Amino acid sequence: MEDAPLVGVLALQGDFAEHEAALAAAGVRTRRIRAAADLGGLDGIVLPGGESTTMLKLLDVEELWRPLGDALRSGVPVFATCAGMILIADRVENPNQRSYGLLPITVVRNGYGRQYHSGTFALVSTALPAGTTGTFIRAPRITSVGAGCEVLARRGDDPVLVRRGPVLAACFHPELATGLHPVVAMFVEAVRAYVRRSAAARA
Repeated sequence: MEDAPLVGVLALQGDFAEHEAALAAAGVRTRRIRAAADLGGLDGIVLPGGESTTMLKLLDVEELWRPLGDALRSGVPVFATCAGMILIADRVENPNQRSYGLLPITVVRNGYGRQYHSGTFALVSTALPAGTTGTFIRAPRITSVGAGCEVLARRGDDPVLVRRGPVLAACFHPELATGLHPVVAMFVEAVRAYVRRSAAARA
């Protein structure tokens, strides 16, 4: 895998190990992001699920808030799940908290209820294969989607997978699927396309 794309996975808290395993299964190398020095030379960035308020505190402790923000805005493909999606939303409610504002969406933390409301649900999508499901764990709920943001999948009427340019975000956890989830495959293809474009630009 020496020539495989290199994706950085924020590894301060949450299910970063599950993302690493899913990406490795898709043929992608990973590096844990725990300091600003870990952000160099990446072909993509993953913000995993976990607890967004804890992640915010640790980003400050590790002096990562600004360097990570710069990397997220650099044009590399970004994939954010659950708490990661909260970190990049334009507006966060219940309670309000700061975020990077990369996606023009409003999210409500724990918008689908407590742990016992968690589970695996069918996704409605023309961008994913029929029968694709998503695992929701104390998931955030998207309550509004702004201009320029595509809705790629829904749970009932609710948007649960959105994309704007190189930034892809899910309310659910595709990294927990058995086998390669189509959303992970979508992100990996975006990373590979980014690598090809970068190589062509250097040629």
